[in-house]
Amino acid sequence: MANQRLKDIIKLSSEINTVQDLDILLERILHETRRIANADAGTIYIRNQDYLVFTHAQNDTLSSRLPEGKKLIYSTFQLPITEKSLAGYSAMTGETIVEDNVYAIEGKPYTFGKSYDEKAGYRTRSMMTIPMKNERNDILGVMQIINARDCGGLIVPFDDDDMLYVNHFAGMASMIIQKAQMTRALLLRMIQMSEMRDPRETGAHVNRVASYSVEIYELWAKHKGLPDREIQVNRDILRMAAMLHDIGKVAISDLILKKPARFSREEFEIIKSHTWQGAKIFMESQSAFDEAARDVAVSHHENWDGTGYPGHIDIVTGEILHKDSEGNPLPLKGEEIPLFGRITAIADVYDALSSKRVYKESWNEEDVYNEIRCLSGKKFDPDLVDVFFECLDVIKSIREKYPETEE
Repeated sequence: MANQRLKDIIKLSSEINTVQDLDILLERILHETRRIANADAGTIYIRNQDYLVFTHAQNDTLSSRLPEGKKLIYSTFQLPITEKSLAGYSAMTGETIVEDNVYAIEGKPYTFGKSYDEKAGYRTRSMMTIPMKNERNDILGVMQIINARDCGGLIVPFDDDDMLYVNHFAGMASMIIQKAQMTRALLLRMIQMSEMRDPRETGAHVNRVASYSVEIYELWAKHKGLPDREIQVNRDILRMAAMLHDIGKVAISDLILKKPARFSREEFEIIKSHTWQGAKIFMESQSAFDEAARDVAVSHHENWDGTGYPGHIDIVTGEILHKDSEGNPLPLKGEEIPLFGRITAIADVYDALSSKRVYKESWNEEDVYNEIRCLSGKKFDPDLVDVFFECLDVIKSIREKYPETEE
């Protein structure tokens, strides 16, 4: 039994090693860690200097109270790394902490705050707090799993076997997290190059657009009855691809991108080229991510009714492949537009309208929603607009998770 459990953990580590996006990875790690110990709930904090930033939470009991298709909404916050909290103490000492009843902690420097339980109508009892470390024993973050359950679903303490196997899995998962953090950092560096050209392309903006896109895709895919495995793989790929939707702007001159006045017709044609210029970056490799990144870059300005751009063009040269009667590229429309491009289009416009920039104020929330409704069937896929509004509560919480550092 013990050997089989260990084999399952090793196999699981191999599976999560294929996940590339950091947020999707953390979500999967928390889910699988809970499964190893049959825990009802859990949270993950990622270290940022002297703080732990709350990034992910899962709770089976609270989720079961929601309407079908809805997700729990959590506010983002951070904890100082001190001995006053369980997570902070674990990060300070590098120790795994197991408490059978967090409401009855005595003789310890840390305490458990009941405020979330009281607000959510939940009762936290048993808790395991696990530090996540790299090979140099630096703390990457802290994971907490909450309320171990026996075979009958009753809440019980975590036992020694739970601690052994969870720590083993957390050690392997930490190495994978470090790799995903490096991938995320590389993507953000690419985006910073674009931001130098276009101040609209901030790290917060692309993280929001990517996160919105994943939520829209996931709910759409569930409505379509797609297999869970396919959904998970595509969420990972789409999140990274959507972050790079405007990467082609690195090929556009500053004189045009930063022009304070309206673009001339010739300048706008150059601006439009950022779509295929971005797609061209991903032409050499044939991985699923490269294909998705190409699709998003080249098609996120296509419109459902065929009035968008760039239409039927050669990604490598920008030459027109199919012309209309006036010599313009034949447009893409409807489901000719790749799904990931259609999704990212909604996410990008929503974030652009909702965000304050140096050249404009943010739109009123209801005005943003009305504009998206008006563009349904014109600029946007109407089915995806419906899905967007279905997951609006999660989308609003994403805006809070990735605020602009400077307004």
